[in-house]
Amino acid sequence: MASPPEISIRPARPVDLARIVEILGHGSLRPDQEDPTDLAPYAAALAEIDAGPGDVLVAELDGTVVGLFQLIVFRHLQHRGGRCAEIESMHVHPDHRARGIGAVLLAAAVERARAAGCFRVQLTSNKARVDAHRFYLRHGFEESHEGFKLLLE
Repeated sequence: MASPPEISIRPARPVDLARIVEILGHGSLRPDQEDPTDLAPYAAALAEIDAGPGDVLVAELDGTVVGLFQLIVFRHLQHRGGRCAEIESMHVHPDHRARGIGAVLLAAAVERARAAGCFRVQLTSNKARVDAHRFYLRHGFEESHEGFKLLLE
């Protein structure tokens, strides 16, 4: 396997939102879930996320955002009130997949969680995303739980 390209990981900025929404749209299992014509709700969400203990981070290659993830940090009662991190919305633009960018993003998420004092990093991945499941397993994650969701839309 070729070495991954030179990727920089940085916090997302409002100027990145059009590209972020494009990438989210490519990664969505539901067509039309994302709306690239109205960035206001995404800007409000990014501002709120930035004000908390989590982050939205992007992978940048040659000045272009090619991937992203959201890291949510929260406190548990268990593990003596320890902190936990959840990785959400990890996506790489389809034109840049299978080049090591996902591995760089995942390593950055784990390192951010470690730096925040988290005792665990967790994530969920839709059952339809078999390739993603293999990716996470290759990177040390275990299939330890069965997840459930209730959509309130």
